Amino acid sequence: MCENCPSIIVVHNHPPGDPTPSPKDIMVTRELRTCAAMMYIEFLDHIVLGQGKFASLKDKGLGV
Repeated sequence: MCENCPSIIVVHNHPPGDPTPSPKDIMVTRELRTCAAMMYIEFLDHIVLGQGKFASLKDKGLGV
């Protein structure tokens, strides 16, 4: 059992529907990961939703 183990997963949608991560998504993911690390927060993933599908930046090796 782990106590006081903060971690985050960031999720957002692409209104046009294509969940493919944009260059801006990748840049923001890297910045969020850096900020989280500075606060001792584990950054688990950034997920993009669209058209009933999703893309995990972690699974794609993009900044997580």
